Amino acid sequence: MRPENQSGVSQFLLRGLPIGPEQQSAFFTLFLAMYLTTVLGNLLLILLIRLDGRLHTPMYFFLSHLAFSDVSFSSVTVPKMLMDMQTQDHAILYSGCVTQMYFFMVFTALDNFLLTSMAYDRYVAICHPLHYITFMRKELCILLVAGSWILSCVSSLSHTLLLAQLSFCGDNTISHFFCDYAALLKLSCSDTSLNELVIFTVGMAVITLPLICILTSYGRIGATILKVPSTKGICKALSTCGSHLSVVSLYYGAIIWLYFLPSSNTSSDNNIIASVMYTVVIPLLNPFIYSLRNRDIKGALEKLLNRVTVLSQ
Repeated sequence: MRPENQSGVSQFLLRGLPIGPEQQSAFFTLFLAMYLTTVLGNLLLILLIRLDGRLHTPMYFFLSHLAFSDVSFSSVTVPKMLMDMQTQDHAILYSGCVTQMYFFMVFTALDNFLLTSMAYDRYVAICHPLHYITFMRKELCILLVAGSWILSCVSSLSHTLLLAQLSFCGDNTISHFFCDYAALLKLSCSDTSLNELVIFTVGMAVITLPLICILTSYGRIGATILKVPSTKGICKALSTCGSHLSVVSLYYGAIIWLYFLPSSNTSSDNNIIASVMYTVVIPLLNPFIYSLRNRDIKGALEKLLNRVTVLSQ
């Protein structure tokens, strides 16, 4: 059966960002610049990690996959948002909406699992430095990334298949700038109790459990740091995980604001602002957070620029 026959509608209308017509051009330019910076910054980070042998370590292996996930995550929603702002055509086909929702949820879950793997890597590096090479073998790193991809795809597929069973009749305007799963459930005229149960169950596995693992890892790291007698040792330990902790705080802060704070659920505008935070702003900031205070990344960038300079002469 074709999706549009099952749903009762062939397309949805995206409400878009809560901004006036006179502000569209300014915000279009702003978000276009942010998106291009996100793509170029993360791709540059991936390139540096691939080209520089000093960065072929578990931490940067996970970071390269996080950078790819951030580019993909932002690319799922931002181009459509920019096109809607430019053309004022807010329509999206049912099949396109479901596809966008699927990949949005894939990369949301993937970010969670990759951040958890990176937290485990920092835990082993600081709490068990003598066993780091033994624990963080190449095979384990590949297994963690592959497992992250598989779990992300399966969790997203479960929501997508359940959504395909719902019927949509009447209003087809989504109060968002992309096909948000929660917004789609509000438009359905079918019973969504099973969908909500799966959201709670899968959400525990995709969001809550990784967050608990991250907090546990940093709790152990904190306890280990406090045992370090020298201030220099404490600063060195903090510098190795400060960037990751900043990204975790931004990412989960936006999620908690959006999904767990009752005050944020009273206004769809607040939901949209929080969504912009973790779909546009955080992927933009990640390359800068991981590179500005990172000597290895700075060294790799200088090496690449010197190579380009020599080749251009």
